[in-house]
Amino acid sequence: MRPATATAAAVTALIGAAATLAAGRHASDAALKVEPGKPLPTDPALTVHATASHQVALTRSLASQRPGVFGLTGHACHAVVGPVVEHAPHTADTVVRRLDRVTHGTLDVGTKVWLTPQVHLGNPRTALGLDHADVDIPGELGGLPAWFVPADRDTWVITVHGLGATREHPMVVMEFLHGMRIPVLDIAYRGDLGAPRSPDGLAHLGETEWRDLDAALRYAVRYGARNIVVHGWSTGATMALHALTHSALRDRISGLILDSPVLDWEGTVRALAAGRTPAPLLPLAVRAAQGRTGLSGDRTAGVAASAAVDIPVLVFHGPDDTIAPWAATREFAARRPDLITLHSVPGATHGAMWNADPRGYEETMRRFLTPLL
Repeated sequence: MRPATATAAAVTALIGAAATLAAGRHASDAALKVEPGKPLPTDPALTVHATASHQVALTRSLASQRPGVFGLTGHACHAVVGPVVEHAPHTADTVVRRLDRVTHGTLDVGTKVWLTPQVHLGNPRTALGLDHADVDIPGELGGLPAWFVPADRDTWVITVHGLGATREHPMVVMEFLHGMRIPVLDIAYRGDLGAPRSPDGLAHLGETEWRDLDAALRYAVRYGARNIVVHGWSTGATMALHALTHSALRDRISGLILDSPVLDWEGTVRALAAGRTPAPLLPLAVRAAQGRTGLSGDRTAGVAASAAVDIPVLVFHGPDDTIAPWAATREFAARRPDLITLHSVPGATHGAMWNADPRGYEETMRRFLTPLL
């Protein structure tokens, strides 16, 4: 090969490699740069087609026909919608859902919205009428804002939100827990509004974030918790398993409630990247995520296998979750059927197990929590 030809080939190869690396980084952003309170890449946009008394017509899709109760949010608006109103008049390309309330802004025709498991806005007082204290938990990166809802038991529940959510999400169970007289500490962690950023500005799918949960455990024990149940959603559930394995206060954790747990980080990265990356390039997103964060199969995808489960665990999950692989959850539950109870929720999407069946979810929680109090 002539020198000029060889040089051109080398430059072309370098350009191709650089483009490949850039594609992998861009695809991995879907999992590593999820903004709290913003739609996940898998959340389809819907359009408001009409509103009437206690009803809203939305674009017909699998998402708009999900069973249950959801937040409906868009730019400068938020509402709460209930189930599909089967017999309401509608066009062929729309679905009519029950409109429970508009909590912020207005649902104008043409507004772009998406369904979210976050039903409530604000804080426990404004959203639920519950007295609470705004507290600051000392974390390794700085102060972590949290809401503390007091009650008279000495077993506390610490709630930990997951991907694309904020500490407003756990308010869906806060009223129920308060009714059981259980104190609730609802935490924000690194990357959340008001909390410190991760040093590299990336999410680590629970592998480093769990240290903020560890700080919350120390706070709870310092202020009177004898035992603690950790209730985590999505990567918050992953954080709970890390804490059970690594925390110096693991003996104070008397139970775990895991909702839509991310137990296979590679599967989750692939799922989130799929919306912006052709299928043949998805392995690049996984490799880029690993290179940027240090995630590895032995350390994070294996968190369920390595977790020293010696306390009761309740898992809410279902086969329709396209973000956290259902197979990994079934394998996890099968390892300790004497301690791990798997409550399957068909038809529910990621982080939305409560939304699909609020009463069933809370009754299952009641049966699980009562012996731990």
